[in-house]
Amino acid sequence: MAKMKIKKGDLVQVLTGKDKGSQGKVISVDRETQRVLVEGVNRVTRHTKAGVVGSQNRAGGLVVQEAPIHVSNVALVEDKKPTRTKTRVETVERNGRQKATRTRVSVRSGKDI
Repeated sequence: MAKMKIKKGDLVQVLTGKDKGSQGKVISVDRETQRVLVEGVNRVTRHTKAGVVGSQNRAGGLVVQEAPIHVSNVALVEDKKPTRTKTRVETVERNGRQKATRTRVSVRSGKDI
């Protein structure tokens, strides 16, 4: 399982596909399939049956919702432009012990994210 550079809550921009250029917030990240769910992007229509879910009645009909897209098709946004990220490892001394901390850094500007 590869490490993902996109996290939940990040603002991302879609690089390819039918929603190219649109930006949205990451709702969820699936590390196993390397897919992200982005708010307002890749919206699909689902046909749902009426039924009972838990203690609630669910109405049937058409439901429009987001579908996941591959993480390689999105880029993190910084200053309204997409950027790549890298990781900077720093050693910090706490309570007499050395501890490594990882920080995400923008490749475009060099600032911490």
